[in-house]
Amino acid sequence: MLVIAVAGLLCPIVRLPRLGTGLVVGAVILLAVFSLSPLGLLMLSALENRFPKPQLPSQVAGIVVLGGSFDTRVARTRGEPELNDAADRITTTLALSRQFPEARVIFSGGAAGVFSEDVKESDVARELFGSLGLDPGRLELEDRSRNTTENAVFSRAIANPKDGEIWLLVTSAAHMPRSVGCFRVAGFDVMPYPTDYQTPAGSAVFEPSTATVRNIEKVHFAIREYLGLLAYRLTDKTDALFPAPVAAVLQSEVGGGASL
Repeated sequence: MLVIAVAGLLCPIVRLPRLGTGLVVGAVILLAVFSLSPLGLLMLSALENRFPKPQLPSQVAGIVVLGGSFDTRVARTRGEPELNDAADRITTTLALSRQFPEARVIFSGGAAGVFSEDVKESDVARELFGSLGLDPGRLELEDRSRNTTENAVFSRAIANPKDGEIWLLVTSAAHMPRSVGCFRVAGFDVMPYPTDYQTPAGSAVFEPSTATVRNIEKVHFAIREYLGLLAYRLTDKTDALFPAPVAAVLQSEVGGGASL
């Protein structure tokens, strides 16, 4: 929107005033739609509702939690762990680790910084999980991954899952479709356990926040994730454009009439 508006303001310089007016008006309309409508909620809820939270089995072999829940710049400069908006990944993992005290816990997250040095999320995770009471002997750290594909590949190498084992995958609900697609390509069969929901359920999804910036943020996060799904599919990093639960895939293959 900013680029469109700036282009519109520059158009009169090249003697295109009508085009400039149209671009500025268009940018204002987009801003109004994104900030005042439930568009972002609807876009994000489609991602978050793709994998419903499952009924947990009586026993699981392990829990894999993906990085992305730490503000590493703050952690690096202040020397202490700092959680961001995806903190539910950590709290959910801790709750599951207590529910399944025999399960292994794998945290997957390296240094994602591209243009600057950054601390590894796994180092921050070790400190925080330990301070919150998780037995250090249960925590296994995967510290090489820089993206979701590497999360899947490197976590599988550490887990070395056996036939019949149930492994839970914990990540943000909106990030779950892309994550599951990556884990399937990596050959790691996991049970998706989404968390960190950013949209309400039911008809409340049609009620945008009175904080207009939050509505714009939802559009931003949704567009980023949809672009990620497209890019990962085009590069064969996922098994489908919009990965779905296995039951849904099987239903589509048999014509949608079966109940699985």
